[in-house]
Amino acid sequence: MRVLAATELYRFFHVGDDEVVALRGVALTLDAGEFAALRGPSGSGKSTLLACLAGLDEPDGGVVSVLGERVTRRPEQERARLRARHFGMLMQSGNLFDHLTVRSNIRLQMEISGNGRPDEIDGLVGGLGLDGLADALPSHLSGGEAARAGLAVALAAKPAILLCDEPTAEVDAATEQLVIDRLVENCRGGAAVLIVTHSPALAARADRIIDIRDGGIVHG
Repeated sequence: MRVLAATELYRFFHVGDDEVVALRGVALTLDAGEFAALRGPSGSGKSTLLACLAGLDEPDGGVVSVLGERVTRRPEQERARLRARHFGMLMQSGNLFDHLTVRSNIRLQMEISGNGRPDEIDGLVGGLGLDGLADALPSHLSGGEAARAGLAVALAAKPAILLCDEPTAEVDAATEQLVIDRLVENCRGGAAVLIVTHSPALAARADRIIDIRDGGIVHG
């Protein structure tokens, strides 16, 4: 089943008198249960694409739809409703509220989405190798621990679509494998997963590899 569709996405940014094209007519689909890896050099448009797919940023052209509902060119309140209902997101920063513990961050996500149960939190945290850290504040976590805690938040609401930006960038090989196994398990549960990554190990487990360069899809 098709859960996400993007057609002819364009995004422009202005730096002084210069115009930078971040996305050039990107078309992308994701099906339920699909694990896709998005690769490309720095500045190729990967993070911009994730933001536009989730409705965090509005493309200058093109349409994004999730489960048949249009995300683009809607008021932010409606886009936020669609994000809460359908998306789990792990971005490069801003995944955790600093004043809340890991447990409270996860519980808040469950409350916002209306999905998930508080009694599942310890299992979710432990499944990402964060045993004993559920009641820690983000400032007490290492970079890799914070990324995994952010992933726990993203997974908390059992989203139909999971978007992650470099989820294993700051972890060792053993922890990376643990995270990959958790992502694959999520796909087997029916979610569509799109991961921005430079990791060969993660890309090797993907069903599909999508390469992006200079704002355009060149493969996949």
